[in-house]
Amino acid sequence: MKKKFSLLLLVLAVVALVSTVSYAYWNITFEQTDENVVVTDCFKITYEEDTNSNIHLDRGYPIRDEEGKKLTPYVFWMENICTSMASYQVNLESMSSSTMPERVLKAMINDESGVLLRNEVEPTVGVKAFKIHTGSLYPKEKKRMEVRIWMDESTTMDDTDAMNKNYVGKVTVVSSYQKENQRYTEEILHGTDPVLKDGLIPVTIENDGTVKKADLNEAWYNYSNQRWANAVILENESITYKENEEIPEDNIESYFVWIPRYKYKIWNMGKYETLTNIDYNQVHIIDVIFGTDTTTDSEYECASPGVSGEDGTCSVGKYMTHPAFIAFDTENSITKGMWVGKFETGYKGATTTTEAEKNENNPSKVQIKPNVYSWRNIQVANAHLSSYNYKREMDSHMMKNTEWGAVAYLQHSVYGSHESVRINNNASYMTGYAALKEPTCGYTATNEECNKYENIDTLGEDGNYTVNYFNSASNVASTTRNYSGIYDMSGGSWEYIMGAMLNFTNTAPCSGRDATYNSGFNGPFCNVGQTQSLSIGVSNFPTNTRYYDTYDYSTVDENYHRRILGDATGEMGPFTTRVYGSQTRQVGSWHDDEAWFNVSEAPWFIRGTDLTHGLSAGIFDFHPDHGSVRSWISFRLVLTPQEV
Repeated sequence: MKKKFSLLLLVLAVVALVSTVSYAYWNITFEQTDENVVVTDCFKITYEEDTNSNIHLDRGYPIRDEEGKKLTPYVFWMENICTSMASYQVNLESMSSSTMPERVLKAMINDESGVLLRNEVEPTVGVKAFKIHTGSLYPKEKKRMEVRIWMDESTTMDDTDAMNKNYVGKVTVVSSYQKENQRYTEEILHGTDPVLKDGLIPVTIENDGTVKKADLNEAWYNYSNQRWANAVILENESITYKENEEIPEDNIESYFVWIPRYKYKIWNMGKYETLTNIDYNQVHIIDVIFGTDTTTDSEYECASPGVSGEDGTCSVGKYMTHPAFIAFDTENSITKGMWVGKFETGYKGATTTTEAEKNENNPSKVQIKPNVYSWRNIQVANAHLSSYNYKREMDSHMMKNTEWGAVAYLQHSVYGSHESVRINNNASYMTGYAALKEPTCGYTATNEECNKYENIDTLGEDGNYTVNYFNSASNVASTTRNYSGIYDMSGGSWEYIMGAMLNFTNTAPCSGRDATYNSGFNGPFCNVGQTQSLSIGVSNFPTNTRYYDTYDYSTVDENYHRRILGDATGEMGPFTTRVYGSQTRQVGSWHDDEAWFNVSEAPWFIRGTDLTHGLSAGIFDFHPDHGSVRSWISFRLVLTPQEV
């Protein structure tokens, strides 16, 4: 819970003797409180010694004298004496005895540009209040505040309302802080802060990759500054760590990153049937608003259809709660967000890249760490079972297509890097790696300079073209461009996603192409001429449909209109083709990422592309496959624990 308080800092009077526009006629009188030091809750305010003088022409406009020397402002110090972050807002409040109109006044805090008094807020001690500065202080941080107030330089003698008038006001601070012994929350998240369960340890990650247990009473994440919340699952859960104590890498089994629930502003309805010309103007910072609410049909919002090809009442300009979160809502609980695997899933114990190629249902082999071999050559059904049974108490499951979309849109909002995510170009399929240089061409089928990848087969070793996770240069491959984000969403391995096409009658999800190329789920084959149902023998599709997305049947991979709003497929159009050497690739309007919709002969989605695709790899990439074993395809886990 946050507490707010207001604190009177000083009293000032501005006497305007307006006969010309010269600022030599300005007088500013400051009257401080009786004490030089004021302490209120988390804030300690200290006034400088000379502030008890009554008249200081040098505290008005201009800020510098003729020689360029900076003139003396009114000064006080603010210090956060608590153990948690505190945010503040500085207001200028007009008193009832003031006769000068605020519209002619400007105010400045420190070296910011002077602003007219326009941002009116709720007063605490005066009759009117205007916000002139905001900020925050970390625990024990101290900040010098310089205050200047003057008449707008455009004011003239013609403005009779301002002539020979007095301004009397007070500067106040309204602050909110996190009370000690209560869990930190971030105001911008509007109640979608991370949900923690036993076994999920909140952590902070320093600029060298060092992991420390987070103190829940302190600011351990800050989405406003692209610092996403992280948590780990331990190898040995019997070992306990104190707050701010380092957790060694060898006792971390898996990393996860929190994606808070949000609604986003629709910019493209994605009604594309075929290839046209791409439109780079579509690329923009996606408008995202966090919150536990669920949008409904209205003039400004729409209920998420969450169904292939459907629009509901949605249209460009409306806000829509992202469907990735709605799917896990229950009658008694709203999903506040999801924990996404920070890396592609690795195969625990693998010491070579081929040892990580296992087609088996084995939750005990799940690990989500940097600098390990990505788990590949696995059918979708086994990837699903290994994910689903990994941490049932945390609702672990294999990532869905809409969940991938939720990460992609947040990455391209003001809360993420909103840049093209750099490719993982490690040819040994090790997690967390990043290319030192941005590729300049897409798939070429050969290892060329314009699309360079490198076989680094020693765990944690850097190469000439790629660097490992613990080298801070790898941050360009993170969704936040720092260690708090998610990796391997561009390049590395392709990733199977729980997003399947329905059969030709749109009644059941397809297992795959045929008896050889399939997901391992019991279901119909969807290739033309092979639509019969078949018992494959690995698993039935999950009985709860919230664990997978389904798409309408088609034999054409350019039918992008089948998108689900929010899944980062059809909305990334329009689409066209690019020629890279001997290869022709379909790409979308966002960063030239590859764009092929699922189709009858390849009914499953894969995302992110692999290391060989260079420029056309990316977080907005999507492609079809048949769901069977592939040495270049992995998968990713998600946790959706509910807060009771």
